[in-house]
Amino acid sequence: MKIVITDGYALNPGDLDWKSLEALGELTVYERTPAELVAERCAEADVILTNKTPITKDTIDRVPGLKLISVLATGYNIVDTVAAKEKGVTVCNAPGYSTASVAQHAIALLLELTNNVGLHSTSVEAGHWVTSKDWSYSKAPLIELAGKTMGLVGFGSIGKQTALIAEALGMNILYHTPNKKTEVVNAQYASIEELFEKSDAVSLHCPATPGNNKFVNAVLLGLMKPSAFIINTARGQLIDEAALADALNKNIIAGAGLDVLSTEPPTANNPLLTAKNCVITPHIAWGSKEARLRVLAITANNIKAFVDGKPVNTVGV
Repeated sequence: MKIVITDGYALNPGDLDWKSLEALGELTVYERTPAELVAERCAEADVILTNKTPITKDTIDRVPGLKLISVLATGYNIVDTVAAKEKGVTVCNAPGYSTASVAQHAIALLLELTNNVGLHSTSVEAGHWVTSKDWSYSKAPLIELAGKTMGLVGFGSIGKQTALIAEALGMNILYHTPNKKTEVVNAQYASIEELFEKSDAVSLHCPATPGNNKFVNAVLLGLMKPSAFIINTARGQLIDEAALADALNKNIIAGAGLDVLSTEPPTANNPLLTAKNCVITPHIAWGSKEARLRVLAITANNIKAFVDGKPVNTVGV
């Protein structure tokens, strides 16, 4: 069995090994694959493993022996699942691997906005404490989270894990999902408008769909408190980036912590790159070593289960 990884570098930049996959067949790993080379590199594959490299209908049509596509992530929108189904190709993903890591990163972004650890560390490194007239100084206001409200848009596994951490910090929890879930303990359901209006921090934990593209727009941002923050570790397409940049620059809201943008890598003219009080990390919330090891384990199991005739984590069917 021939297994081809189209873009292995993000998952394994050198601190992991591929032994669990090598044990399953003849493994070929490409660190990155440009669109024009995908079909050529995968031409003899029985199994394609992809993270963010699109597997299009053209590629699927040009790989005659293809039997399985397993995505090295939870989101699988980079695979043409309709074309795969037409060709009898099974598509799997890696669900649940990053719950703890993404929730931790969402809170890390919030803490950076409220405590400005990076700003103060840079100040000390620049010698400002050495030359200070006082034993303690602040470059920006510090904000205590206890007693404040965290609003979570999406309340799946990552949203719930984020709620647990926020609750441990003393925060009250509001959540919004398409369908109200009355069984949730220690969290209160709110309409989307109420959540944005009442929350001191809004954190996005929902998938991107055609129906929620840029739903965080000028109207919703205008409902937020001037002291409030927005956090996004989900998908950049959820936010109208021009509207958010405008809200930040006009002090309509206090700040934003973002791990995702609508285009990745971003274009140099993305307005959020120069917006006020905007902390941006390069889509790394998923990427702890522990989470990446789980991706490898899930993927190896996906292949084994498929070979055994009992595919798991199938999507797009």
